[in-house]
Amino acid sequence: MATYLIGDLQGCLVELNQLLAEVAFNPSRDQLWLTGDLVARGPDSLGCLRRIIALGDAATTVLGNHDLHLLAVAHGIRKPKAADRVDEILQAADRADLLYWLRHRPLLAEHEQHGFAISHAGIPPQWNIEQARTSARMAEAELQSPHYRERLQQMYGNQPDFWQPTLSDTERLRYTVNAFTRMRLCHPDGRLDFEHKAALTDAPSTLVPWFTLRQDRQDPPLIFGHWAALEGRCDAADIHALDTGCVWGGSLTMLHWESGDRIATPCPVYA
Repeated sequence: MATYLIGDLQGCLVELNQLLAEVAFNPSRDQLWLTGDLVARGPDSLGCLRRIIALGDAATTVLGNHDLHLLAVAHGIRKPKAADRVDEILQAADRADLLYWLRHRPLLAEHEQHGFAISHAGIPPQWNIEQARTSARMAEAELQSPHYRERLQQMYGNQPDFWQPTLSDTERLRYTVNAFTRMRLCHPDGRLDFEHKAALTDAPSTLVPWFTLRQDRQDPPLIFGHWAALEGRCDAADIHALDTGCVWGGSLTMLHWESGDRIATPCPVYA
């Protein structure tokens, strides 16, 4: 059995299939873990959803910000962004099943045998793994509940940007969703910044990557995507970046967990 991890798909089905073929992926034997953002800017978001769902228990994916935005759009809470290519999903005959499956994906997943954790954007500096796990289960329960439409609406906004035990239920939900799906840079005290999305060389000197602030406390090993400008590079021990900008003309990257080897397939510019 082999365990493979792949960065943000963003609707790039051809590249996903190329990587799976290259390693002769066998769903009866192997496991595939994905960092989320299965959909959005690439040419075949519908195909990506159906492909991952068809793998059944062999595939584990977490929710990304684009996945959540699709859910909000589908339920009339937000309008689609100009660059999104999700109309095929919204018009599909199996739309309800696809959206139900997506809404029931976790924000944080952990591998029982290998011990790693995976989330779309990472884990905020203030949390240990127990707090991250507790917060993820709370938010997931809300997004999977009968009142999920209200919760999808409440998740939007940049505040609060700092975790405190005194936060209200709505504030806890918003902070948790933002931390797991939108986080990149932080202030030195751990406050989240949502303004800067580019490469670290272009970041203000007053901000630092979230993983720099938590690298001395990282346990277990953590895999994340979301930050294409990193180009898959992260200098923190036991924290692995896998978003290599497939939809932006970069590549789609796969990590073979057992060996530590990375395999990448180049992508044209889709977005």
